[in-house]
Order: sequence, then C-alpha cells, then structure tokens
Amino acid sequence: MAVVSFHLPRQTRAHRSLGPWWSISFPIPRSFLHGCIGSQGNRSASPRIIQSENATQIVIPRSPIQAKGLLLASIRDPNPVIFMEPKILYRSAGLLTHFPRSFTNLKYSPVEQVPVDDFFLPLGKAETLIPGSDLTLLTWGTPIYSAEDAIKLLQNPPPSLDSLVPQSLRQAKVELIDLRTILPWDVQHIVDSVNRTGRLVIVHEAGMTAGVGAEISAQVQKRCFLKLEAPIRRVTGWE
Repeated sequence: MAVVSFHLPRQTRAHRSLGPWWSISFPIPRSFLHGCIGSQGNRSASPRIIQSENATQIVIPRSPIQAKGLLLASIRDPNPVIFMEPKILYRSAGLLTHFPRSFTNLKYSPVEQVPVDDFFLPLGKAETLIPGSDLTLLTWGTPIYSAEDAIKLLQNPPPSLDSLVPQSLRQAKVELIDLRTILPWDVQHIVDSVNRTGRLVIVHEAGMTAGVGAEISAQVQKRCFLKLEAPIRRVTGWE
C-alpha cells in the first residue's frame, strides 16, 4: 500500500473551492511489473506516464528495508509523493523459493528482515551500492538485481559466455547506483559519478521513448559533456 500526501498552497487550483490551505494523506496501491502499473492483465500505465502528470516526488524502492524507510519518509513529507512498489517486494520476507534462484546469491537480496523500529531514508538521494571507476550503471527498483547479476557475469563469465567477453572487459570496475527517487532525482550524485567514470548506462523497466532515462541522459549530457568518453546508453523495456 502506498501513500500520497497532498499539502496544497494558496496559489493552487484547489484553493478556489477548498480554502487557502489543506493537507491530506491517504494510502493507494501502486504496484508495477516490467515498468507497468496495475493488477495482473492490466498494464495501463508506467512510471514515465506518472512522471508526466506533474507529481512532486516519485519513489521506487529496491527491497523491503528500503521500502519501509522510504515509505515512512514519504508519509512525513508534506509534499505529494507517489510511492511505487515493485511486485517482487511482495512477500519478500517469506521463503527464498518465491524468487529466482540467482537472487539468493546477490549481495543486495530482496529477502530481508525488516526492523520493527521507526526509521526513514531521505527522499531525493541516490545510493552507490558498488563503487567503480570505469562505468556508471544507474538503475532503480527490480533491475538492481539484474544489474548486479550482469556485473558478476562480466567479471566471471560462465563457459558458455567465455569467448564473448574479452579479458580487458572483465577487469572493468562498474559503479552501481540505485536512484531510489526518480522525481526529483539526485542530479549531483549521478553527475559526480559520471565525471569520475566517463561513461553512463541507464537501465529501467519502462519503454525507452519518453522514459525517465531520457531526461537523465539529457541532463547528464549537458553537465558532463567534456568528461564523457562514450555516448550514454539506455537499456529499457519494450515499447
């Protein structure tokens, strides 16, 4: 269950009928799978569509602990927050058999014991999960686990992929970043990373056209133009 908190100022449209100031918080479900929102069989919207609806903040956690910390921060925040839940987080505190086998070997597993104490994580702040110096890999939500798996395959490819991965690439130090809040996103954190690595790959589940990665690419290209050593790449879901 997600929370959207509205605290509308005097100059908003709602003031005409609801008075100068009002605040309301209410839970709404916003789960999504493969970049789309809705129940099974209803893939009617995606984070890129919600982003275009002028939401103040959009949060996508990667794990149960992150979900609790970011959700409590969203509830406390006086501004509108859309909290999007990757479906893989559901029952994440349950059996490991609920998830793909590869997840059990990952450093950042979606199966966690969530602390009962009250705590919150800051909104609008990205987190570096794996430090690196050769390439910045930026993603959020469920693709975090696929990205980490890809990094491990790059460093230690199985025999079936051994001939496809040059030795020089296996030594690459990839920096993995979880954006966590995709609106507003942590511009400075990403810019600092790209200025160090000179390369950026953005991974998200939504389609490429008008996706979040397009806005990030545009901003990074503008701010890191002289530092980039290769074009920015986007790995996305189907259109």
